[in-house]
Formats: sequence, structure tokens, C-alpha cells
Amino acid sequence: MMKNTSKHLTREKLLDQGVVMFTEHGFHGVGLQNILNSVGVPKGSFYNYFTSKEEFCAASIAHYIEPYIILLDGWLKHPGVGALVALEGYFGELTSELKQRNFSGGCLLGNLIGEVGDTSETCRIALGIAVYRYRDKLSEGIERGQREGVFRMDLKAEDMADFLSDAWQGALLRMKIERSTRPLEACCKNILRGYFRV
Repeated sequence: MMKNTSKHLTREKLLDQGVVMFTEHGFHGVGLQNILNSVGVPKGSFYNYFTSKEEFCAASIAHYIEPYIILLDGWLKHPGVGALVALEGYFGELTSELKQRNFSGGCLLGNLIGEVGDTSETCRIALGIAVYRYRDKLSEGIERGQREGVFRMDLKAEDMADFLSDAWQGALLRMKIERSTRPLEACCKNILRGYFRV
């Protein structure tokens, strides 16, 4: 039992570090040895967890998106908070976090989609799964907003969630060059309190 727990913790440490390094340096800018050295795992042991760097990256993608889905779900389940305020709170929290990180990194999904989305089938599939899981959680919030009468009903919640997610990715890129939260704040305001409103 202890061995399995230790193995799970080592895998989690590898994934945590993979998320950080892939976000900061991209897929091609990170060597496995860099990750292994930073976590203190011998190269031979790495292959007990992952068969390749691509498989490790795919697992890092799934590991990365999970906390964002949990955070969004928590905002949507917050007692007494409507969907519009919950979505604004969620994106506001992300914006504050990015400001604290001095606008570095952005989104691992967006970074990797641009880098390996069309060159690695393994990563492409993992990215697609993460993007659609995230879209589906956003869609839940938008559907709730439609039921509450604050969001327009002439568009499908799923299509609106796609639009919001895509716009947010673009705003993250603008954030990097402007070194400002302005694109993120404008994105949320113009969509949530503009385009989506009844």
C-alpha cells in the first residue's frame, strides 16, 4: 500500500512539474532530464510512469485542466450566486492569478495547441479532450444563466461556451504582449455583460 502511495505521489510530482515547465518553455523547450532533475527522479524510473515524452505531455494536459474545472464548478455551485456573477467571479480569480504571476505563462492548452496541436497526435487528442471538458463546464454555467433569464436564448449554450473559451484564449495572448489584465477584463465584460446578455 505504501509503495503504491509513494508511486502515486511521484507521478503527481512529475505531472506538477511538467505543467510548470511545459507552460513556461513549451513542449520543444523542455527536456525530460530537466524535469527529472527538478523532481529528483532517475531517468529509468520515469518509464515506470510514462512510455514517452509525448505521453507525459498528454498526461500533463489532463492534470493541468482538472483544477480549472474544479474551480469553475465551485463558483457555479456557490450558494446564492447567480450564473453571471459566478462566471465573472471565476474569470476574475483567473485574472488576479495571472496578474500575480506577472502575466507569464498564460494557458498551457493555448500554448501547446499552437506548438504541437497539429504535429503530435497523442497531444492533439489530449488537448481536444481537455478543451471540450472545459467547454462543457462553461456550457453548464451558461445554460444556468439562460434558465435564470440573464443570458440570451437564441444561441445554444454549447456554442456560446465555445465562443467564450476561444475569446479568452485570444485575450490571454494579448495579455502577454500588453503585460496587462485589460484584454482579459474587456473579454469578460464584453461577452458576459454584452454579447451574452438578454
